[in-house]
Amino acid sequence: MMVPDGDFSRATVDVVIDASSIDTGVARRDDHLRSADYLDVNRYPNVIFTARHVSAEPGGPLLVAGALTIRDVTRDVSLSVVPNGRTLEPWGKQRVGFSAKAAIDRRDFGFIGNPALDAGGLVIGQQIEVEIEVVAVKQPAVRAA
Repeated sequence: MMVPDGDFSRATVDVVIDASSIDTGVARRDDHLRSADYLDVNRYPNVIFTARHVSAEPGGPLLVAGALTIRDVTRDVSLSVVPNGRTLEPWGKQRVGFSAKAAIDRRDFGFIGNPALDAGGLVIGQQIEVEIEVVAVKQPAVRAA
């Protein structure tokens, strides 16, 4: 996230996530999610989010609205983002942390299959809660040549 002059209305957010990095805490489930049944990481190695608008309410979370692309399907998504603070590291670079959350409907991205359990019910819910933790390092300004 780039925030010019502390003005979040002009912030930019472009994120590329390695789809194979999914981690639910269950290796077998992660392998299935990486397969062609879901993320198909061999054909679509990245999940991409590009912000279109960032707004901030005093004392509230940042609202980051943008386009999320999974498996070449793009949908509008809004993230609720909470800054976790900033620090100056011993080597002089400034770091800032953010936590973000969003809910998406897996069917919007083509994840339709859902086997039924023997006892009734479905294996996977329609709504997926996405949680993102980010630490950003401020880079020196690049001068135009």
